[in-house]
Amino acid sequence: MSLFRKEYLTLLPVTMITSMAYATDYFTTEQAQKVLFPEADTFVANPVTLTDEQKEKIEEIAKVRQRKKEVPAWRAEKKGKLLGWFIIDEVIGKHEFITYSVAISPEGKVLGLEIMSYRETKGGQVRDSSWRKHFAGKTISDPFKLDVDIPNISGATLSSRNITDGVKRLLSFHKIVLQK
Repeated sequence: MSLFRKEYLTLLPVTMITSMAYATDYFTTEQAQKVLFPEADTFVANPVTLTDEQKEKIEEIAKVRQRKKEVPAWRAEKKGKLLGWFIIDEVIGKHEFITYSVAISPEGKVLGLEIMSYRETKGGQVRDSSWRKHFAGKTISDPFKLDVDIPNISGATLSSRNITDGVKRLLSFHKIVLQK
């Protein structure tokens, strides 16, 4: 075995441990639902499988790719009245997926955003409530551009941009599929 291979094999477990050490789960689905819709008494699962036509419309409006056809969504209700939609999504940070959830009102306004799982070694500032609050009240007609209506976070540019694009994509999903 060459010297290079021995060193490579020796470092591989260290690399795996290092990259895994930064993965942090902050919320389960139920916990995130309660944080984003504290007044809700019921969450009704409403998973959606997008048609090709719906997927194309979402991409056309959001100007970003809709990777998955399956979208996990729940109706948040209080005494049978719709309070809004709770949707879970994933975007790529720099190298790893970021799992987040968004609360959207029946009219299509962002009510809140929570980072459920963050796996990157850097860029975790997207969890700061001072940054996430900039999404509250946004609608599909807002620009969703870093340093225009959503501040960029130095050192977390890719995470910031991809979450911003993801929220706009979920608002497009809401408009095309949920808002009827």
